[in-house]
Amino acid sequence: MAQDAILSRELKSLQEELSTSQRERAAVSAQASAPLTAPAPPADLPQETQVEKELHDQLRELMDEAKNFFTETEKNISAHPAESVVGALLVGILIGRLLGRR
Repeated sequence: MAQDAILSRELKSLQEELSTSQRERAAVSAQASAPLTAPAPPADLPQETQVEKELHDQLRELMDEAKNFFTETEKNISAHPAESVVGALLVGILIGRLLGRR
């Protein structure tokens, strides 16, 4: 008999969890089906948000500069392949000698 009481409590608990989960899922799907409108940004953004925005802008600028650098480097290597190989060889030898001294 004690087992029946424990089992019935467990079943009731599972039913409550299931109904709660179904309600949450219904609420999420209702929000997903609602038209997406961006909330109006507050006139005075919190300081952290402004700092984060500035950081994102700086990172975006850094990425753009890196892309430009690699594009120019690629063009330079394509225009002068022999010089690029010789330069890379010399840099490799220099690094090898510097690391070999340790």
